[in-house]
Amino acid sequence: MRRRPADFRRPVRRRFTHWIWALFGVFTIVGLVLFVVHHNQSEDRIEQPLLERNSRIEQVAHDRLNFTEEISSATSFSRQLSEQITLAKAYLVIAKEHSNLHLAWELSNKIRSSQLLLSKAVMRGEPITLEEAEPIIKSLSALIFKAQDTHYDISTTIMTMKSHIQALEERANAATVQSTVFGQLAAEALPKSLHCLNVKLIADWMRYPSFQEQADERRNSQRVVDNNLYHFCIFSDNVLATSVVVNSTVLNADHPKQLVFHIVTNEINYGAMQTWFLSNDFKGSTIEVQKIEDFSWLNASYAPVLKQMLDPNTRAYYFGGLQDLAVEPKLRNPKYLLLLNHLRFYIPEIYPQLEKVVFLDDDVVVQKDLTPLFSLDLHGNVNGAVETCLEAFHRYYKYLNFSNSIISSKFDPQACGWAFGMNVFDLVAWRKANVTGRYHYWQEQNADGLLWKPGTLPPGLLTFYGLTEPLDRRWHVLGLGYDLNIDNRLIESAAVIHFNGNMKPWMKLGITRYKPLWKHYINQSHPYFEDCITS
Repeated sequence: MRRRPADFRRPVRRRFTHWIWALFGVFTIVGLVLFVVHHNQSEDRIEQPLLERNSRIEQVAHDRLNFTEEISSATSFSRQLSEQITLAKAYLVIAKEHSNLHLAWELSNKIRSSQLLLSKAVMRGEPITLEEAEPIIKSLSALIFKAQDTHYDISTTIMTMKSHIQALEERANAATVQSTVFGQLAAEALPKSLHCLNVKLIADWMRYPSFQEQADERRNSQRVVDNNLYHFCIFSDNVLATSVVVNSTVLNADHPKQLVFHIVTNEINYGAMQTWFLSNDFKGSTIEVQKIEDFSWLNASYAPVLKQMLDPNTRAYYFGGLQDLAVEPKLRNPKYLLLLNHLRFYIPEIYPQLEKVVFLDDDVVVQKDLTPLFSLDLHGNVNGAVETCLEAFHRYYKYLNFSNSIISSKFDPQACGWAFGMNVFDLVAWRKANVTGRYHYWQEQNADGLLWKPGTLPPGLLTFYGLTEPLDRRWHVLGLGYDLNIDNRLIESAAVIHFNGNMKPWMKLGITRYKPLWKHYINQSHPYFEDCITS
């Protein structure tokens, strides 16, 4: 027969409960079963008398309590209480599972009392004394042994705890998915400050006809088609982000007056974008703003991607209320339905008179003069880009479905991926190779969405396969929108840094370490900046 301890100083075997406490959060069942087995195998143990512990506590009574050290000390009452709470919680679960509600209530009550005592010790900054610990430890010890006598053989305990652990794992998985969804929603949302800025700029666009007259003059300027100048294109609906791209490019250019920026936005943001760039000075560079709705040639009969975007099933996938948890949340981002993201495949059609352009995403910051890119030899290729296969997962098999014979028969799964965001496009070679036609072909092949995940990079990898010239890595450093540990030396040496990822620098969830790199190029002289952004 199992023998109860003679007093409250012997409720648990110290070395095994210490082990259980360390592993309880990882795998409760293992600790509990080992404790029960060990308790049934042996009855004798040696425990330091409580009076000795109390005398040690008194020696440091006047020192401020370090609770981390206190809870880790083998001689503290806090440690003993924590171990007992751990065991009591395990038996509380089993008691509830077997409908022993009275025992469950008793355990729950004592657990709360123990937790309250621990909280008081932390708040006052002093260790728990013998007088405080004795009644709670003694009563909780009695309940634990009562639970051991009442519950249960080892096989019952194992089955019960396995079921409970499985339920906890399911809840944890659901919580992880929900957390990812919330993060994605935060990344997609437009901050109030940016919305305020847009509203004020659009109001000025409607109020002052002079802005519209200036916009017409710029559109008809010969500089926008002069191939002796340096042409950059940006497709965005974010006024402030686009401004940072332009401003950082201009401020780091050796000859800013030779730069021409071609911006395409949508009709909703067109007035705001025009007003901002007409009312700010960018060191004599030329800035052309267009809206995508004016491209009458870009319609569903010409562009397969537009036809797919208008498909009811596709729109329901991105905007429908039902969410399939098996689908990675970020792949439901409605940005993939924005035609602005796909305009990069139509640059020769948008600018038929241009021969070479540098394409920039709206979440980049330029840190060095980019005009040398225009003199790079692309060796007959169409696309100059920085490769991203230094990490093994940035290869073609990561983005494409190689179980489909259409993909596996034409592409190498180990081929090196590259990045959009800062690309040099030779438009003469583009037209010669009919790259847009290749893009259309692959979009038609992927009408069922089975060849690649949503986005513009997978079709880009297919479209520019064999037509991409690798650039020096320092031209384009990525990851500032998700990677917290990019080497400062790499950032400092980069010509372009890219905030790809959900943590954009204009949002609250942006990575604090990198935000100053972006904020440095905000034009704070505009009267609306203080009204909207800083407030």
